[in-house]
Amino acid sequence: MSARRERPSRAGWQLLARAVKDQRNWVVLGVTAGLFWTGAKVAVPTLAQLAIDRGIISRDHGALLEWSLAILGVGIVSAVCTGLRRFYAFGISYRAETDLRDRLFAHLQRLHFAFHDHAQTGQLMARAATDLLQVQSFLTLIPITIGNALTVSAVVVILFVTNPGLAALALAALPLINVVAKRFASNIHPVSLELQQQLAEVAGTVEETVVGVRVVKGFGAEAIQGGKLRTRVDRVFERAVLLGRMRASFMPLLDFLPALGLVAVLWYGGHQVLSGHLSVGELVAFMTYILMLIAPLRMLGTIIAMAQRAVASATRIDEVLATHPAIVDRADGQTLPPGHGELRFEEVSFAYLPPEGGQLSDAGMPVLDRLDLHVRPGEAVALVGATGSGKSTVARLVPRFYEVLGGRITIDGADVQDLRLRELRRAVGIVFEDTFLFSDTIRNNISFADPDAPQETVEWAARRAGLHDFVADLPDGYETVVGEQGFALSGGQRQRVALARAILADPRILILDDATSSVDPTKEHEIRAALAAVMKGRTTIVIAHRPATVALADRVVLLDRGRIVAEGTHTELLATSERYRRLLAQSAREEAGSTTPQQDSEALVR
Repeated sequence: MSARRERPSRAGWQLLARAVKDQRNWVVLGVTAGLFWTGAKVAVPTLAQLAIDRGIISRDHGALLEWSLAILGVGIVSAVCTGLRRFYAFGISYRAETDLRDRLFAHLQRLHFAFHDHAQTGQLMARAATDLLQVQSFLTLIPITIGNALTVSAVVVILFVTNPGLAALALAALPLINVVAKRFASNIHPVSLELQQQLAEVAGTVEETVVGVRVVKGFGAEAIQGGKLRTRVDRVFERAVLLGRMRASFMPLLDFLPALGLVAVLWYGGHQVLSGHLSVGELVAFMTYILMLIAPLRMLGTIIAMAQRAVASATRIDEVLATHPAIVDRADGQTLPPGHGELRFEEVSFAYLPPEGGQLSDAGMPVLDRLDLHVRPGEAVALVGATGSGKSTVARLVPRFYEVLGGRITIDGADVQDLRLRELRRAVGIVFEDTFLFSDTIRNNISFADPDAPQETVEWAARRAGLHDFVADLPDGYETVVGEQGFALSGGQRQRVALARAILADPRILILDDATSSVDPTKEHEIRAALAAVMKGRTTIVIAHRPATVALADRVVLLDRGRIVAEGTHTELLATSERYRRLLAQSAREEAGSTTPQQDSEALVR
């Protein structure tokens, strides 16, 4: 096995070991139950031997009853311990699964935006569902596997103590089973890893199709998505069949080799009975012990296969858990100082790093190039510019979704890198261009940042966002469920809910990232009135391309390739900046399909 393959495999085993270690109390209980179960199981053949030799052969009815009752007693012990062993086995697996799921979910929330930019949602969902299920299924087998191992060990010891020669003949095939099992495990691991990856690809295709079902249906692309899914399902089928073929070639050997030992014992032991060197009871007990080996050895193939799939799944889970958040609180994290939201960009440079992360030298084209920007407390500044000029990047750097590569950003004099993340992000409210609402009630969406907010506060935020009258007319009012991602509402209604959500958080700085882009231009005035009310007296950054929305700001900053090329009021820039006029004219054409200079001029006036 290559070193490259060993490292991921080792990481998977280490994750499983940690999961078991965390449940060590349950493991001890399960193993203890397994010990009593093993003791009861291996006692039965010896008790049967005594019943035969001292009861049946000697025609002693009392001895026969005595040993029969003894077998009944150990049978009861075995049954009770079987139940306990399985109960503790499920306790171990479900507790470990719950802990791992909690760790994975919490870690995914801690990971930085750059990770989620490149990670496929379906892949992450597969790790949290399919892969965790494989781990849970394997952990269920731990007490059972330990019990089987104890049974095999006890049987081997008893056989050699009873009759070393016969035991050696009966167990001669065990070393061969060990060699074949190791080879089977090494061959099945890469196939198991690939199968789990292919299952994740299927989950990703399903997730993308369900989330984008409106696009799929809109383009009549159901057959295309169905073809993609069939291709990936076929790959899963191929890997699963190969896995089944490997198990099918290994399992018969586990049945055949113990059967050979049984035949050898019957032939050689039978001759010893006939010659008087072995009693009938001893031969029956010996053969019963050999039969007891078949079930654990047969289960060995299942255990190896499940172990390899669990290791493959644990490796995939570990890949996420081993990813370190790039943006975390500093050890000496500070609290946000008092202030009214003064915001400064000082010589800020930024470029998006490749998916693997990297240093400044690994960055792509610069998005911001030594940007200097000062937003005074309570001032509203509109950022405008062509696509790729860095407007949205500015919005994402303020709450430290990404780390600047040069310069610094301050809020009321404090560097955002020195502030505690939770406090920083509670002080910066963002209404994104792509409004996301949870499949929950309107009330819970508005009070997302403060679930315990009183109803009066929720309604106050809704009124500020121009939403209250609409909600009040709904049959269920604020308890109306908005549906998946809020698609039960119109674009403008979703934007108002998102705006009310930001208002309720009462941020020191409000960022409106193209918050009117999804609103019909004929309805924009309704959102614009709400925006004007919210922005009043609050430090606000408005990212927009519609002139009417830009005009709400006290100052307009024109960005080009990450630099400020012009600034002033909307009216001033219309009068002095040809580049600004061209930009707004282009936006107007894209919005309304305007193609003539006269229409462009009319759009600017509007």
